[in-house]
Amino acid sequence: MSNKNKNRNGIVYSTNPDFQFDKQEEDETPDSSEQCLYVRREVRNGKPCVAIKEFKGKASDLKELERKLKAHCGTGGTAKEGEILIQGEVLDKVRALLQKLGFKTKG
Repeated sequence: MSNKNKNRNGIVYSTNPDFQFDKQEEDETPDSSEQCLYVRREVRNGKPCVAIKEFKGKASDLKELERKLKAHCGTGGTAKEGEILIQGEVLDKVRALLQKLGFKTKG
């Protein structure tokens, strides 16, 4: 499916000639002190990583948090669908930075 039709909530075609699809605005990102992130060590494809789940907010804010975590830990990673994966055994570094940024952590 192409990206232009990705967020249409199942609407593919309308017979109404005056129909205008209303694009929904991205949700506002709650303040970091209002969010509780689940941080845990996982093994994916046989390699250790740290998974940060339950992020609520804009995709751009998720990418910004991912960039900060990767720079702080000196490793690679990815962010998609409200989840951030940071490569390596860096659980303590990730938790420390998230708490420094004001996030509550569990896991």
